[in-house]
Order: sequence, then structure tokens, then C-alpha cells
Amino acid sequence: MSANTPPEVPNTPSQQRLQMADIARLAGVSTSTVSRALAGSKLVNEETRTRIMELARSLKYTINIGAQNLRLKQNRTIGVVIPYDSATRQHLSDPFFLSMLGSLADALTEQGFDMLVSRVDAEELDAAAAPFDTGRVIGIVLIGQWRHHDQLNQLAARHVPIVVWGAQLPQQLYCTVGGDNVSGGDLAVSHLLQQGRQRIAFFGDINLPEVGQRYEGYCQALQRAGLAIDPALQVSVAFLPDSGRQAVQELLRRNVRFDAIFAGSDLLAMTAINTLRTQGLEVPRQIAVVGYDDIELSTYFHPPLSTIRQPIRAAGRALVASLLELIEGRPAPSLQLPTQLMVRESSASV
Repeated sequence: MSANTPPEVPNTPSQQRLQMADIARLAGVSTSTVSRALAGSKLVNEETRTRIMELARSLKYTINIGAQNLRLKQNRTIGVVIPYDSATRQHLSDPFFLSMLGSLADALTEQGFDMLVSRVDAEELDAAAAPFDTGRVIGIVLIGQWRHHDQLNQLAARHVPIVVWGAQLPQQLYCTVGGDNVSGGDLAVSHLLQQGRQRIAFFGDINLPEVGQRYEGYCQALQRAGLAIDPALQVSVAFLPDSGRQAVQELLRRNVRFDAIFAGSDLLAMTAINTLRTQGLEVPRQIAVVGYDDIELSTYFHPPLSTIRQPIRAAGRALVASLLELIEGRPAPSLQLPTQLMVRESSASV
């Protein structure tokens, strides 16, 4: 191997030891000096330490400080990572995120841990491990899988302690804690059918695992009632404040008949109701609406919002408990929490 050709990035402990030796050879120092320099030891002079760090960066070498801290029990901080779609940049003021952060903060405080909140691009979920790899945290809670199940499997394969709030998926290597989305979707649509509604629209991006499962429950309830699935009633929108308005306008543009809406989040449901009102459509007399999550605002909305309750308080405790199992080197099986239908005025019989 020439001095200009970096060795392959290590995947196993033996390869990692070999690469530290490569850095030592290129820097003209001993392997122990490289080890001390990467650990920030003051026994290595500044010039040598800088040269070694630059070589390490050029070789894409990272020392796993997070793993060291786990062994030494020196860190009491847990990372909470919230992905964002770079195209929409969903804000942290989203009520669901705030509720989940509050639940996690309470659960971590009960266990004597601090919380570090950060964000990553949803297209680069593997970047969620950065706070662990650099030693800032001893484990990660990730709020949402988005579309990169494979990247999360890779993190689990390299033993990053990570628990994900999301859906259970096939060939899953990482631990998830999440609500029963299929049952939630079924409960919402079954309720609307019982109210005599038969043209039920669905709002949400079904390419996201959790939303896709809610749509699966939607289809399941319709099929059980002997009703066909009409693709014209499914509107794919992101979890953004304006998306409910866009979804209602899209239904009206399609000129499709509908008498109810099942929205993939409460925020979508609320903005949909406001838009229906501006179009002269009454809720629930003409259009019944059910949301998802049961954020606190849903009970104070006008009309009060029927929704599927996710057990947010229980979720925080379950996420933290599972993560602590992983941190201690024990297995943590995925967990599915029950969902509950909350019937309020937005879908009541008239």
C-alpha cells in the first residue's frame, strides 16, 4: 500500500487495530502514541497530535468514544434525534414532537439522565449516530423511521444503542417502540362507517412506515364493510401545518364525492376542518373528521376533534427502558403500544 492510498475503512476490530498501525506508520510514531493522540492525551505534543488527527481524518478513521464511555460509565446523556425532510423542513413546534419530547424528558429525568436534542436530514438517518460516535451521548432515541429502514439496520449491525419510535417492519434489526397503527386506522374508519359515512378520504404520506400502516387499517375496515378502495380518496401530503388545506383543495379539484376524512395526524385534521369551513362545508353535519395522535389541543379545538390516541406518556418510558437495556448490553425486543379511539364532536352523529 502506498502512502497516498488510504487503507480500507475498518469494519471489524482487527481491521480497526490495523488502521491505527497504518496511521502510526504514516506519522512515523508508535501505535500507542496514535492511541493517546486520538484520545486527546496531553502526553503527546501539539504538533504530533495535530498531524495524527489530520491523518486520521484523511483515512476516515473515527475512534468510538461513545463505546469507551459506555465501558467507563462516565456519561449520563441520552441523544434524542428528530429527522426532518429537507424539502419541507417540518418544524420542531409540531405538537406531536413537543409532546414526545416532553414525555422523553420526564422519563429520562426519572432515571437520572440528561437529554441532548438534535436533528438530521431524513435522507441520512445514519447521521443520527454521530452524537454517540463522538462520545456526547451513550445512546440514541430516534423519533421516526422515515424511508430509510436500511440505514437504521446498519446502525444496529454496528451495535449503536438506538431505539426508534416507529413501525415494526420486515427484516428489522433495530428496536422500535410504536403505536399499533393498523389497529388505529381500523378503529378510525370503523367508527366513521358506524356513523353512516361511506366515502371516507385519507390524508397522509403512505410511503412513511407509520402512515402506511394507518392506511392499511383504513383499507382493512373498508374491505370488511364490503366497500371498494377508491384511490381518488387518498391524498398524499406531508405533516405540515398547511397540508390539510392542500389535501381538501385537492379533493375538491378532483371533484370526488366524500362525506368523511381520516387524517394521519391531528394537525392535518384541524387544518382540513378550517379549510372545509371556508368552503362552506359543515363539520360534522356534512363532513365527519377523525385525526390521529390525540395532541392536547384536540380537545379544545372547534369542534372538539375525534382522534386516535397514541400513548405518548407510556411511549417515553418505553423508549427509555428499551434503550437502557441496549446500553447495558442486553437485548431489547420491539414493542407495540395499544391505540384508542377518542370520539368527540368532529365525527358525532347529527
